[in-house]
Amino acid sequence: MQTIPLGVTGRTTSRLGFGCSTLMGSLGRRGSLAVLEAAYNAGIRHFDVAPMYGYGEAEGCLGEFLARHRSDVTVTTKYGIAPPKGRSFFRVARSIAGPIIRQFPAAKKHLASAAKVAVQASAQPSERKSFTADKARTSLESSLSALKTDHIDIWLLHEATAEDLTDDSLLRFLEDSVAQGKIGSFGVGSDHLQIDDLFARRPEYCAVLQYEWSIFDPVVTIASPFRIHHRALSARLQTLHEALVAEPERLRSWSRETNSDLSNIAVLSRLMLKAALLMNPESVILFSSKQAGRIQANAAVSDDSTLDQPAKRLYELYPR
Repeated sequence: MQTIPLGVTGRTTSRLGFGCSTLMGSLGRRGSLAVLEAAYNAGIRHFDVAPMYGYGEAEGCLGEFLARHRSDVTVTTKYGIAPPKGRSFFRVARSIAGPIIRQFPAAKKHLASAAKVAVQASAQPSERKSFTADKARTSLESSLSALKTDHIDIWLLHEATAEDLTDDSLLRFLEDSVAQGKIGSFGVGSDHLQIDDLFARRPEYCAVLQYEWSIFDPVVTIASPFRIHHRALSARLQTLHEALVAEPERLRSWSRETNSDLSNIAVLSRLMLKAALLMNPESVILFSSKQAGRIQANAAVSDDSTLDQPAKRLYELYPR
């Protein structure tokens, strides 16, 4: 697995990182830990989590994993969006839903949709984003405890906008936390549409920027902050695959140009992930999966140089 310096933290980590947003859902704790171990065994050394992930339980699950691997992995977690209320309710609901899904797999999609609605309803708008020094202090201590660690490598302000970052005491708290060794570096994880405004108006918060990037997007021109990207695949993979299948002539042309069978979604997935790595050579690229085989396949993309030219050509072909 290729490695990269993790910004100004002084640590080195893997080019590919594992997103933990799917932990503690339908997999449960045992399945979630197995997925984390699969990522680790595939060479992945960076893990991205947030207090709200996994109905508020993903940090604790990752903390159990870190107890075995903390010295050689790096971690990002976040502050600003509180975990959902009623976590005990979700534990009970998951214990009930598990046997139902095993007996009736077709029910999984409907149960997942219902759970998503319930999670969104459980977080009041006023609790979703709050960026003050006092709340940051409480959130940091909670994350350190859940993750069973004395430091967090990167701490991001979750879905912050420039308008949110008006509390000067918050910046002082972040800088003090770095000086105390509680966090290695801090930054903002937000929608890509907010990034230019954040960097222009609040550069002091932007030592790290995390936002989505896929082959649909132009090459990034911001040079100085350390960047982490996500959603190189996800729905974008399905969108592009469906578009190509719907246009047979373009599918044949692009497949010929890339010397790849782009009708095969697994092939397209590898090229899209490789393009994200190549077009962002100094960034960590996140992905997420519940399947050990897919995790292994994605990890193999990092070192597969035979994918370089096809991936670059695919990026060139996509109209922006």
